[in-house]
This record gives sequence, structure tokens and C-alpha cells, in this order.
Amino acid sequence: MSEPSIQIVPYDPAWPVLAATAMRELLDTLPGAFAEIEHIGSTAVPGLAAKPIIDLMAAAEDLAPVERRESALTGLGYERHFNGMTDRLLYVRASGGVRAYNLHVVTLASWPTRNQRFFRDYLREHPEDAARYAELKQALAATGIDPGDYARAKTELVQELTDRARRERGLPPVPVWEK
Repeated sequence: MSEPSIQIVPYDPAWPVLAATAMRELLDTLPGAFAEIEHIGSTAVPGLAAKPIIDLMAAAEDLAPVERRESALTGLGYERHFNGMTDRLLYVRASGGVRAYNLHVVTLASWPTRNQRFFRDYLREHPEDAARYAELKQALAATGIDPGDYARAKTELVQELTDRARRERGLPPVPVWEK
């Protein structure tokens, strides 16, 4: 699977449909594995320019049973990706050799306070901040930035907006990049 330079594209109304289809496949293929599953990330925010990668987050009572069923995920095209995060499982699925889906599996206990869900909801509810985020992503992509540097370059704004989202829910700020 190749990791090309960052590509930010206009919002595609097919993204929620692709996410819904992928979620249904996961639920059908791994019955009982996930207590919750949602479309997260920029492709889950109507109107937001994004990398054309569908991000999904699923909650499991415990991560170990999901790990034991990885062959079912492999059958759907998801491959385990190790990125140093210890609080989740990450699986990626490619299409035509290019990453098309990310599946983050987290514990059900952590589900209610997941920053990724708060950030998505905040951007949906605050179009002016979603526009700021889109402008930053497009500007970074235009520089030809490396994918790892791209994520780091967005941290300040992502942290600011996630802190606001958490504050709206009466929660304290926490770092957005969990390890």
C-alpha cells in the first residue's frame, strides 16, 4: 500500500454511503464484536474537504477478542497497522494499492470520551471552524508535506477545536494525540 503525498479533495457525498456500507460489512462479518461503530474523521463532516480515506471507529468490550478474529477483518481487506498507540487496534484497508479505510477499534469504556468523536461533532456544528480546518489542510497539502509531518502540522488547530468540544461537554482538555 503506497503512502503518496497528501491529497485533499472536495467533500464527496458518497463518503457517508461508503462508510455505512463498510460498517454494515464489519457488523455482519464480526457479529457481536462491536458494541458501537461510527464514521469519524473529516469524511464524516458534510461539506468538509478531506483526504479521501474513510475513518471508522468501533468500540469493543475488550480488544483481545477482536484481535483473535483478525482473520475475519483480513477477509474484508483490513490489515493490522501498528502505529505505537497502545489504547486501540488500528486496521487499514486499501483500494487499488492506496489506503481507503482506517478502522480504529477502542474499548467501550473509553468510547464516551473519545476525542475523535468530539472533534467530528464539533466540526459538524461549527462551520466556521470546519472552514478554518479545511483551509489549513489544503495549505499543508499544497506544500507537498510528508504524511507524518502533515498530522503534526495540524496538531495546534486540532487541539484548540477539540478542547472547545470537550469544554462544551464539561470535560477537561487532554492531548489529542494519544499513545
